[in-house]
Amino acid sequence: MNDGKQLAPWRSQCPVARTLDLIGDRWSLLIVRDMLSGSSKFQQFLASPENIPTNVLSSRLKLLESSGLIEATLYQRHPPRFAYTLTDKGKKLASVIRAIAEWGESSLPKSRGQRRTSSTQA
Repeated sequence: MNDGKQLAPWRSQCPVARTLDLIGDRWSLLIVRDMLSGSSKFQQFLASPENIPTNVLSSRLKLLESSGLIEATLYQRHPPRFAYTLTDKGKKLASVIRAIAEWGESSLPKSRGQRRTSSTQA
């Protein structure tokens, strides 16, 4: 499914900046999170509670594929539909996602309107 487009050059030699250039947008890690939980098809990603717009999902899947984090396999020709799987490179993001989830669980309230108090902070 790779359309042959070349990726933009890195903005920095810093590994954190390069990583954020690739997966630092609002949606990419959520797609990888869902893939780690078993999602593999477009409609499954759309069913996530974050409500990713279809055009953004298409764009991110193409970016993740062209970056070597996922692979797309055609499973239906008319209309064309793909199943997505994480590559070994993509699977290495599991520990990153776990770390972000643990930090979010311990450091952020479940609702934006709430503030953590010293008695609820770890």
